Amino acid sequence: SQDQSVPDVPAPVMICGDTHGQLHDLLELFRVGGAPPEVNYLFLGDYVDRGYYSVEVVTLLFCLKVRFPRRITLLRGNHESRQITQVYGFYDECVRKYKSPRVWQLFTDAFDFLPLCAVVDGRYMCMHGGLSPSFQTMEDVRAIDRFREPPSEGPMCDLLWSDPDSVQSGWNTSPRGAGHLFGEDIAEKWNHIHRFDCVCRAHQLVMEGYELAHNNNTLTLFSAPNYCYRCGNTAAMLQINENTTPEQFDFLQFETAPRRGIAMPGNRGSSELVTDEEQELYFL
Repeated sequence: SQDQSVPDVPAPVMICGDTHGQLHDLLELFRVGGAPPEVNYLFLGDYVDRGYYSVEVVTLLFCLKVRFPRRITLLRGNHESRQITQVYGFYDECVRKYKSPRVWQLFTDAFDFLPLCAVVDGRYMCMHGGLSPSFQTMEDVRAIDRFREPPSEGPMCDLLWSDPDSVQSGWNTSPRGAGHLFGEDIAEKWNHIHRFDCVCRAHQLVMEGYELAHNNNTLTLFSAPNYCYRCGNTAAMLQINENTTPEQFDFLQFETAPRRGIAMPGNRGSSELVTDEEQELYFL
């Protein structure tokens, strides 16, 4: 609750997209990008649902936030809500692991305090979803009441649900049933008026882990490799420093982490599988 509604995040910082309960891949992210507090991190939401370890992922990130509050910034995603987590796995995982919905209730209450948006180095507007026709200025964004369950429409909903549209201009209806599609003209005008270099967001699976759109005015990041353990995508994060420009973005890509039942990279044969002890050593 001590974070501002739109925290200002200084560079250098590592910006990460969805992690979706994939604990081993989150640990791989830290192995590739560097461990806090040596590296500053900004996560764009969607820590829970889909993966098998949502409880562990969100617990680890919350603990890092408590331990290093100025080094970790956690934004809210559309999955950090009571309604969505009852459908896509987090609620069921909490009940299965704790024999009660109480832990789920505590986490979803905490989600109400997560900021919806951040500005990195005064040049990059970051959120989970995208832009909204319901706000015209950053003061409008700062005025949003974030301490609640996300509504089904309006500026808070759009920050969590909207997507870029690479085909049509202007504002269009989203096929998700929530949020909007925003065209290149919308992103370019927003960045020009507010002197942003780029809108950085997550929310969509992109096979290389990142995708620039709208003539470099919009960037999508996705940090859950092999999403849902079957999509085969690479994950990525973005390293921002004081001199970064969209034309020189420094992406760190990574593949899914070794798990029990999956061959380790290296000289061993493909039929030789990772043991629990080897997996534990891998992440130390």
